[in-house]
Amino acid sequence: MHYETIIFDLDGTLLNTLDDLTNAVNYALKIHDFPLHTLEDIRNFIGNGTRMLIKRSLPHDVNNELYEVVYKDFLDYYTKHSFDYTRPYNNIVCLLTKLKTLGYKIAIISNKNDNVTNAMQKKYFPNLIDIAIGTKNFSKVKPNPESTLQVIKTLKSTKQKSIFVGDSEVDIQTAKNAGISCISVSWGFRSKTFLLDHNAEIIIDNPLELLNLI
Repeated sequence: MHYETIIFDLDGTLLNTLDDLTNAVNYALKIHDFPLHTLEDIRNFIGNGTRMLIKRSLPHDVNNELYEVVYKDFLDYYTKHSFDYTRPYNNIVCLLTKLKTLGYKIAIISNKNDNVTNAMQKKYFPNLIDIAIGTKNFSKVKPNPESTLQVIKTLKSTKQKSIFVGDSEVDIQTAKNAGISCISVSWGFRSKTFLLDHNAEIIIDNPLELLNLI
């Protein structure tokens, strides 16, 4: 199958955002005297959006009012510090540049805040992304396929000619829910074993391997 539209996840697929996310979570937890988390904790909490990230980071008995305060503190800090340590993974810019040169349509779909998602794609991948969609107030997060289907329609593509590339079980399920193929990556926030246990069909270890599969 020849694909024409490549849809990428952002965190753990194109960008290593783990340090900045961990710092932002721990900032919000610290000012409210909650226990802090390690990088590995946060790695395991990531995948279903920042609201779920904070929910998983807090004790189970935190009430909704306090949760909202902590979430706002996290978001305020992260918005200001989301570029401190975040960097593209090795060969990602090379891959996107090659895909663009070859005429592929390139999209990003993230469970990250929409404003931050678009700011990141403009900073790290200028002129390489056709459309980037994050979450807005009350929007449905992955694995809901709504954004994926929106991208396919906006780019005037088809399910058959579109493929999702991501690092997590959420991305695998998103692709399945949208009715498109998925390629998983091993350099992100989930191990190869974990991905295989969650029904990954194809796993690549280097971004440039994607060129041989599309």
